[in-house]
Amino acid sequence: MRKTNYLNLTLQMALTDFKLKYAGSILGYIWSLVKPLLFFGVLYVVFSVFFRFGKGVPNYPVYLLLGIVMWSFFLESTLNGMHSVVSRGDLIRKVNFPKIIIVLATVLTSLLTFLLNLIIVFIFMFFSKIVPSATILLFIPIIAELVIFTLGVSLILATLYTKFRDFSHIWEVGLQVLFYATPIIYPLSLVPAKFVKFMMVNPIAQIFQDARWALISRDTATSWSLISYPKNLIILAIVLATVLVGFIIFLKSAKNFAEEI
Repeated sequence: MRKTNYLNLTLQMALTDFKLKYAGSILGYIWSLVKPLLFFGVLYVVFSVFFRFGKGVPNYPVYLLLGIVMWSFFLESTLNGMHSVVSRGDLIRKVNFPKIIIVLATVLTSLLTFLLNLIIVFIFMFFSKIVPSATILLFIPIIAELVIFTLGVSLILATLYTKFRDFSHIWEVGLQVLFYATPIIYPLSLVPAKFVKFMMVNPIAQIFQDARWALISRDTATSWSLISYPKNLIILAIVLATVLVGFIIFLKSAKNFAEEI
């Protein structure tokens, strides 16, 4: 099978998964927009109205919504990516093709939903009278970093899950910890100074803050402003190491998937 055929297979698999995700529902694809908005509404009321986390944060509603949309992409991609190989066990045993396509298609499916959700973010930006600056161009490589890191994590989880089903429960707990360890619902200004730099070593935190800086406000704290060069390159090294390790262990284990699942 040629590389172009592999690409077509990946795209077709991603589009099929995207269609099946909303098959049979009344609202259909609209759910991809409604779900993050409902989640945003609950968090905004709780943490802005009652706990006032957004006090002093420029355009907090957009700040929060962007974080939720990006987090939803990471969560959906890694959870579905982890189960993707096992769920397609019948296909793997019947057809010979690069197994990595399965995980790539899963991440691509979540990326399609993410791109739709970004439309809502830009609508919120418009009504919040946020005028995009030249930094908006940096949003593209920032999202590329998020996709690369997410793919790396998904490959690692997919490989581990074929051998140890316990990772499904472990990762669910890990996601809960990571959600609260990342400045999604709260600004970094609420974090004690001695923990801020440690928190920003987390690639998710770095990516989210950089995205807010590029889209919403130049006053947003980023890893580049909090951690001096070249120490801030450690975060990029973590991202690259994650995707590299993901590819290596997945490709090394792929030949045994048919027997293990």
